Amino acid sequence: MRLPIRVGSSRHAFGAVLAWILIGAVHGALAADPAKIIRIAFPVAESTFDPLDQRDIYSAAITEAVFDAMLQYDYLARPPKLIPNTLEGMPQINTEGTEYTFRLRRGIYFNDDPAFNGARRELTAQDYAYSLRRHFDPRWRSPWLFQFEKKIVGADDAMERAKKTGKFDYDAPIEGIEVVDRYTLRIRLTQPDFTFIYVLATPPSAAMAREVVERYGDDIAAHPVGTGPFRLAEWKRASKIVLEASPGFRSLRFDAVPGDDAESQAIYARNRGKLLPLIGRIEYAVIEESQPRWLAFVNGELDVLERVPNEYINLAVPNGSLAPNLAKRGISAHRGHEPSLFFTVFNMQDPVVGGYTAEKIALRRAISFGYDRDAEIAVIRKREAVPAEQPIGPGVAGFDPAFRNPMNGYDPARAKALLDLFGYIDRDGDGYRERPEGSPLSIEYASTPTLLDRQYDELWKRSMDAIGIRFTFRKATWPDLLKAGQLGKLQMRTIGWLANIPDADNFLQLLYGPNAGQSNDSRFSLEAYDRIYRQAKRLPDSPERNRLFHELSRLAVAYAPWKLGIYRIETHLAQPWVAGYKPHPTMRSVLRYVDVDLEKQRAVAR
Repeated sequence: MRLPIRVGSSRHAFGAVLAWILIGAVHGALAADPAKIIRIAFPVAESTFDPLDQRDIYSAAITEAVFDAMLQYDYLARPPKLIPNTLEGMPQINTEGTEYTFRLRRGIYFNDDPAFNGARRELTAQDYAYSLRRHFDPRWRSPWLFQFEKKIVGADDAMERAKKTGKFDYDAPIEGIEVVDRYTLRIRLTQPDFTFIYVLATPPSAAMAREVVERYGDDIAAHPVGTGPFRLAEWKRASKIVLEASPGFRSLRFDAVPGDDAESQAIYARNRGKLLPLIGRIEYAVIEESQPRWLAFVNGELDVLERVPNEYINLAVPNGSLAPNLAKRGISAHRGHEPSLFFTVFNMQDPVVGGYTAEKIALRRAISFGYDRDAEIAVIRKREAVPAEQPIGPGVAGFDPAFRNPMNGYDPARAKALLDLFGYIDRDGDGYRERPEGSPLSIEYASTPTLLDRQYDELWKRSMDAIGIRFTFRKATWPDLLKAGQLGKLQMRTIGWLANIPDADNFLQLLYGPNAGQSNDSRFSLEAYDRIYRQAKRLPDSPERNRLFHELSRLAVAYAPWKLGIYRIETHLAQPWVAGYKPHPTMRSVLRYVDVDLEKQRAVAR
């Protein structure tokens, strides 16, 4: 698939530049150059533009660009470092770690919208208070409630009242969410939580205007109105998303702190002090299949290719180094481990694969031993992955590189022995096993209809046939699978989790019982796990907390609610005219910091 390349007349170009200058004059700062455009592709369709409801990294990329959380990460600092976003400075935290005070910068405005009746709408502390309250409103069924539930004093009581009355009272006071004055917000926690500050840098913590949400109601997901560097300019569902630089965006300059590496130093030297965003427009195309996405980049129709498809990794970076033909064109490559984990979820409430008895645990372990992960890494992923040993992704606080999983690896003989031992045997001679009580053993695996997922389906089918387990497949789009998984309607599926907080807690909460229906898609619920997890939550990053994390990992391995998969090695490519691009471990969108060298772009085009 080729992406359209627009060529405008000189009259239209002059008009655009004139409008750009006038907008900058009105709002006191020159808007980003509209001629600077970044074209990029998503491999799956967006699911929502509501920060409260986004559950995938692609929708999060849009919401991060349009909305503002109070905190964000320094673009260049590694490991990730929190910095103020809409705040005057970092929040004040009491010595007990239970009270946070935030002071907002003045003069930050929402993008224009009919909900504001023609007036400029300033960001206030009340907007963050309202946005936090939305997570406790049962109407919205927030998938991120787990980040706030039972943590903010009085908020859960407000949620319970709303469940009884049928309506959440946004005007009733909540002790733990105090608007001190127009620009000051105070949050009080029920107990110390040393990762809570990171939550306030994630998209679900971004500010939304109450009047916008009330105007659009259930259609709010299609009306993103934020204070961020970009605004929605055009949208064709599951096809195209266009963002343009917000004309009223605050005066914010590039001041990222560079690391010791040459790349960060060069980016800092080039962009230091420049107004953000550096580009005027982002064009996202939804291209689900790998081949047209790869060809669009090679043909210069995409400016950035995030996560090079596995099928083309050897063309892009053979033996881990940028291909000579791409290097000759000036294309840059960015490679490394993300703080991510891929795993196969077993629905623990399912009557076939779920449960905590010995035979159910044995079935899940047998499936894990029977799946040929080595073939996945070698053939499908082209060795751009390594086996995952624990339910924590690399590169975050609490990750233990020495942890070894005794239930890991490909061992079909062991899988067959487990199945035989616990009564999963072939009683009728058709080549497939029955359950211990004699009923047919058949497992349904959910995946998307893409060519890539068909490869995984074939590998799963071949692996399970080899140990006598009948496998069938349920096909649906990615957004539909997200919803079905959250509702507990899938038996098995493989997903990836990319940390939005640089801490092991962000992974281990995926198995915390009370998070079922939110982030805990396996619906795993084990009293011992939940108790240890709560103990760890009360501790700062420390050897004692790491010891508890080790215990949680051992329990997850023992009960096998997941079949641990891989840690992915990611490769991103950028065209020679893209300046300052550097993927970030936890930020979903870095394009506000990226520039386009128009002279170089024109020279390449010639």
